Amino acid sequence: MPNPLKVTAPLRALAWFGHVFGMAAVVLALWLRWEIGDALVGFPFLTFFPMVVLTAFLGGIVPGALCAVFSGLTAWYFFVPPPGSFALEWPNGYLAIGVYAVLVTLNLCLIHAMFRALERLQAARVQADRQLERQRTMFAELQHRVANNMQFVSALLGLQKRRVAADPASAPAALDEAVERLRIMARVHRRLYDPAAATLGFGQHLQAICTDLLDATGARHVACHVDAPPTDLPVETLITLSLITTEAVTNSLKHAWPEGERGTIRIAIERPGPGRVALCVSDDGRGPPDGFDPAGGDSLGLRIIRSLAQQLGGELSVAAEGGTTTRVVFAA
Repeated sequence: MPNPLKVTAPLRALAWFGHVFGMAAVVLALWLRWEIGDALVGFPFLTFFPMVVLTAFLGGIVPGALCAVFSGLTAWYFFVPPPGSFALEWPNGYLAIGVYAVLVTLNLCLIHAMFRALERLQAARVQADRQLERQRTMFAELQHRVANNMQFVSALLGLQKRRVAADPASAPAALDEAVERLRIMARVHRRLYDPAAATLGFGQHLQAICTDLLDATGARHVACHVDAPPTDLPVETLITLSLITTEAVTNSLKHAWPEGERGTIRIAIERPGPGRVALCVSDDGRGPPDGFDPAGGDSLGLRIIRSLAQQLGGELSVAAEGGTTTRVVFAA
């Protein structure tokens, strides 16, 4: 059965309806009371009281209160002894006015309470619907993310397999590298999906990744600086950028400087043009070797970066700019 309060809500939303209905209700109540005549001498407000309740129910509390005032004055003037004036007889006149005022006030308060309860119920319903939709979206995203992660793990193991096939003696090292990359990917996911991380910027997340890698490799002579303004990129894109950053920073730590030499790694998120985003990871090390071709490079880290850049539909470039700069540009 439909909720009467909800069904009549569109009428209450019309600012003019309640006032017009209330005035019409006063006139109708007056006519009915005249038609009844002396049969209800002791009940001067009998026809007016239901009209007040109906006006408040259909038009709102303010129109209902105005209808109550005009109804009370009309009934007082025409039907409360002595009729035709605003004089009152003691005690019946005062008692009639007092009972009418109390009943009208109580009913208006009850109707107001029902309206507020309906508003709270509707707000709770909207919030529950939003929460349900959010959970559905998160579940769909989780499924998609798990599928992508399984694909990433499969591709990673495939790359390691080819490396081991070419050099069987490298199998233990290849497995160690695969395990470490999976651990890093797990840390990236925990950070980005942690509810507490919602208040942190993506730049702080990248800084934490760089710090973890410096600590893991013991490269205390290398400094890491991040320049990443606030971004509204999807979480899936941020995860891919985090993994690209991880591989690029790892490559710098492995190849940029002789052991023990001081150096600096810079990570930046830029907007090179409308609808374009660029991730740049640069170091001030020795730079790539002469004739280096990023499209044909066979290092595992570079192949992983190429694969991740393709996931973004982006363009990868590796250049010697006072060191090595790895840059991925994609549409967003």
